Amino acid sequence: VQLQASGGGLVQAGGSLRLSCAASGGTFSSYYMGWFRQAPGKDREFVAAISWSGSRVYYADSVKGRFTISRENVKKMVYLQMNDLRPEDTAVYYCAIQFGAYGRNPYVRDHIDYWGQGTLVTVSS
Repeated sequence: VQLQASGGGLVQAGGSLRLSCAASGGTFSSYYMGWFRQAPGKDREFVAAISWSGSRVYYADSVKGRFTISRENVKKMVYLQMNDLRPEDTAVYYCAIQFGAYGRNPYVRDHIDYWGQGTLVTVSS
């Protein structure tokens, strides 16, 4: 399985960006897709995740009300619409797949099954 993220860039505070991630390879019927981020000198942290059907969506408290995750299963794509960006949102953003096995959660870094290569988001003040 490969994950290819895109859409990062430089934006001013208050601006918006839309990240995209395409999954390829592998055969699986249902899985969570999501986003984590890692700022310089910090641990990788959860941002958002969405179930196969879209009925379950999770957000980190720091992005609730500003970021929206969505997916297109036919295309094996996941998106992250980021609005009202802040300098503290600056990080490398990684898309992720988690198969939703019992006892494992899509918002726990150590439970992630596949990672993408990351895309850099820089928010200037």
